[in-house]
Amino acid sequence: MSNNANVKKIVIATGKRKTSIARAIIKPGYGRVWVNDIPIEIYPIELARLKMMEPLLLAGEDIWNTVDIVVNVKGGGVMSQADAVRMAIARGLIEYTGDPELKKIYLDYDRAMLAGDPRRTEPEKYMRRSARRRWQKSYR
Repeated sequence: MSNNANVKKIVIATGKRKTSIARAIIKPGYGRVWVNDIPIEIYPIELARLKMMEPLLLAGEDIWNTVDIVVNVKGGGVMSQADAVRMAIARGLIEYTGDPELKKIYLDYDRAMLAGDPRRTEPEKYMRRSARRRWQKSYR
């Protein structure tokens, strides 16, 4: 028999955007957030940092300061990774708190924070240099 006071809740959530995949581990803590072992406060790309902090700011400090979040993200570009991290954090906080009000806040702010964006790049075609580009004609 285990004592409920010693049980710690740990949530693992994922987020995807284009080819980026982010895995967030949310556990009880003091409001620290790391993205690929870099504290989110000193993440080098400012626009990506602001995008990743959106779910934390919307949740409020009372939720944010009670958890530690460790996010590993790979693949894709800088903003694609930021969107994937944002989705992983938002999904994880909803699962961790179990609060339907928080889910409503996220959905009202931006549905893409919880529901994925299905758009993908179009495959390149045979004998062309990109998906839509064609050879130029000099007659006519």
